[in-house]
Amino acid sequence: MSRDKEFNIEDLLIDQSKFDFKSQVKYAYKTIPGLNKQVVEAISDQKQEPKWMRDLRLKSLEVFETWRDPRFGVDISDLDVSKIVAYIKPDAKKATSWEEVPSEIKDTFDKLGIPEAERKALAGVGAQYDSEIVYQNIKKEMEKLGVIFLDMESAVREYPDLVKEYFMKAIPITDHKYAAFHGAVWSGGTFLYVPKGVKVPLPLQAYFRMNNPGMGQMEHTIIIADEGSEVVFIEGCSAPFYEITNLHAGAVEIYVKKGARVKYATIQNWSKNTYNLNTKRAIVDEDGIMEWASGSMGSEKSMIYPASILRGKGAKTETKAITYAGPKQHMDTGSKVFMLAPYTSANVDARSISIGGGWAFYRGWLRVGGNAKGAKASVSCQALMLDNISKSDTIPLIEVYTDEADIGHEARIGRIREEQIYYLMSRGLKEAEAKALIVRGFVEPFAKELPLEYAIELNRLINLEIESSIG
Repeated sequence: MSRDKEFNIEDLLIDQSKFDFKSQVKYAYKTIPGLNKQVVEAISDQKQEPKWMRDLRLKSLEVFETWRDPRFGVDISDLDVSKIVAYIKPDAKKATSWEEVPSEIKDTFDKLGIPEAERKALAGVGAQYDSEIVYQNIKKEMEKLGVIFLDMESAVREYPDLVKEYFMKAIPITDHKYAAFHGAVWSGGTFLYVPKGVKVPLPLQAYFRMNNPGMGQMEHTIIIADEGSEVVFIEGCSAPFYEITNLHAGAVEIYVKKGARVKYATIQNWSKNTYNLNTKRAIVDEDGIMEWASGSMGSEKSMIYPASILRGKGAKTETKAITYAGPKQHMDTGSKVFMLAPYTSANVDARSISIGGGWAFYRGWLRVGGNAKGAKASVSCQALMLDNISKSDTIPLIEVYTDEADIGHEARIGRIREEQIYYLMSRGLKEAEAKALIVRGFVEPFAKELPLEYAIELNRLINLEIESSIG
């Protein structure tokens, strides 16, 4: 079948224009570039923290200064922490009403659709601008059920014993060098506690925006789902493009108690001058369920491996992830599952798209312990390359220390087949339309895990043109 127009690969690239705008915002305080004791103490002073948190920060600094960079993943040799501004405080008090947010900051989140999403589909929203939460709100009916939804700084002040019990317990400061970096200079993030038996009917959301060049954003999120509770949490993030390096080194700790269920969905679209070194981990007790839905679209280089530690009998986890590696992007993403108890189960469906010279790399670790009798796990890695200059790799590590487990694994890497394109074109589609349709089908298992509004947003992010003629 003849092709009346040459296919243009540019038509399948993500359109960053929605996120690539810069705002002029006043700031109340910011630290000097780099990381040292004075910077750490200045951040702690700004937050008026208790001694235990200040001590944790200083201990984290000691670990960071003595540990080496990770010897796997993306090349971060060009990341110079001495040039990163770790803390920038906007000149704005935290608001619980959207009208109280300063106009220049409100305009940013209006453009990103946060208020509209809150009205339509959310039980609560937290919005972080650079290093601080500027807006936090939860519906009154959720408060009446005992749900605690606060920025992390407020939680440290109002619920110190509860925060101290969980803060950097799932992700210790000795986990890796950038976990220690995070422990030293963390700022912002969300604290969420769902009481026993409470099922939150609508998702809660946190959105993170980096506006300044050369800065780092290190928010800390803790989610505690008490026995028999259920909650869906959505995280979104973006930043405008600058010619100098930005760093994101956040942390997410999730505690799923007996019979509870947590779904954590992320759509990450950092700008291509950002190193995204994020750490996410869940500890799941008996009959608990942890679901990860992860979309990694932005950043120049990423290292993200959401982990589930199944320590209770019958605990379950499911990961559905899509990674997009476009021009000048190296995305090292994957998952970790540690099955430590009997009759635990895990399902991992990881997919990647590479285009325009991008490099998508899946790195997974499944460990089935000797006590995990009756464990069941399935790992599927699928990679789709849309041209001849892009790359895709998979390294799935599977360790099984019991004979009484059912483990399956499959991996596929390939390009769109010519016969698929030919078939769709024979039904009247142009080449770009055919490729777009195939990619949409490839992404669909992840998109259906999101609420409708966010599935639509994912399709906007990928921005696959299906017009009848392409320029």
